[in-house]
Order: sequence, then structure tokens, then C-alpha cells
Amino acid sequence: MALDLLTKHAHVLICLARDPHMRLREIAECVGVTERSAQQLVCDLEEDGYLTRRRVGRRNVYAIHADVPLPHALEQDARLSELLAALNAKPVAAGAR
Repeated sequence: MALDLLTKHAHVLICLARDPHMRLREIAECVGVTERSAQQLVCDLEEDGYLTRRRVGRRNVYAIHADVPLPHALEQDARLSELLAALNAKPVAAGAR
């Protein structure tokens, strides 16, 4: 049995940290969910302040707010940036394409 140690929300953040220009279809593929689920995960993350999306032409570009603290009491002293750095997924600048 394969065990996922990270949530799908964390997987979305990792994907977008590596490529802030990903389309929902690509995010869904990266995480292993449907496009609709990927959309909901992105909305959840945006609503909770972990990222913002900006429309550029016909595409979304995502900016991760790496200074946000992690939500669980066990992790409250850590920032999102620390988790992403540990997973080798430091956010790249959205304009880096």
C-alpha cells in the first residue's frame, strides 16, 4: 500500500511553486486528481491565503505566499517556505517564463 504523507493541497502548492504558470489541467495531472478537484484545491488555497492567482491574457499565473504559517498546531512555528524548501520546491517568480 502506498501512503501519501502530504495532502493534495500540499501537492498543489509544490506543483505551483515549481511552475506558477501551470494550467488547471496540468495541476490535475501533477497531483493525480480531476481538473474539477484541482480547481477546488486551488480555490481552497487561495481562500486560506496560501496563494493568489492573477489573470494574464487567457491564463492564470499563481503567486505563493511562502511567509504564511502552516495551519496545524504541530506545525504552527513553521512557515510554508520551510516546507517547500525541504521538498526542493522553492517558489519561483511568476514572471520567470
